[in-house]
Amino acid sequence: MERRISPFSRLFLAIIFFVLYAPIFFLVFYSFNSGETMYNFEGFTLDWYRELFGDTRLLIIVLNTVVVALLSALFSTIIGIIGALAIYIAKRKQTKHTLLAMNNVLIVSPDVIIGASFLILFTTAGIKLGFYSVLLSHIAFCIPIVVLMVLPKLMEMSPSLIDAARDLGANHWDVMTKVIIPYISPGILAGFFMALTYSFDDFAVTFFVTGNGFSTLSVEIYSLARRGISLSINALSALLFLFTMILVVIYYFIVQNNKVNGAGVRKR
Repeated sequence: MERRISPFSRLFLAIIFFVLYAPIFFLVFYSFNSGETMYNFEGFTLDWYRELFGDTRLLIIVLNTVVVALLSALFSTIIGIIGALAIYIAKRKQTKHTLLAMNNVLIVSPDVIIGASFLILFTTAGIKLGFYSVLLSHIAFCIPIVVLMVLPKLMEMSPSLIDAARDLGANHWDVMTKVIIPYISPGILAGFFMALTYSFDDFAVTFFVTGNGFSTLSVEIYSLARRGISLSINALSALLFLFTMILVVIYYFIVQNNKVNGAGVRKR
């Protein structure tokens, strides 16, 4: 028997969503304003978007952001799979819990602390702040996210699948590539897209580790906003929000289309 949601709960949920999304839609709405302020909507125009796409420097920053996001998502996914496997194959429960706790600490730690820590590390190690410092930082904070996406799929996988593969003569590589990886592939894809989203949207950590001559969209938006209100910021923010929503929708459909039961058989 399905549990019905009370009218009060629906109203409360509607208020929460309104508070969260109203400022974003307000920002997107005024990105089409022919005026130069966000106080009066004078008419519809795409001039701010034309100005945005005509800015060569900004297009380079967009390319930097996409490259960093893709590379950090790729490398963090590979390392995250290895980390999830290490937690999964650990025989002692205390070891599993310790590794998982260390992984979770990185997720709940404030971004300001993580960013400052990386800044101190790179400065001490003599690493020049720029592309590589941003990439390494993004890989580091994306790894725990991938681990949390992959590990549940490993935990729900029946050990009999591995035993059956070994009984049939599969070696360790065959077990990994033909049994484990295909089974946890939904978690891998989910982890990749989550890491891509986190990297693309991150500001706090990136702000600490970026250097002169290199920037990402989030840092650039902050820099533009400090110079003064311009509706080109609205246009840039609107495109960034749209890209993030597309990633979230893709992630949702991947999860929905790859749901499996405990035996690894797809639900119909």
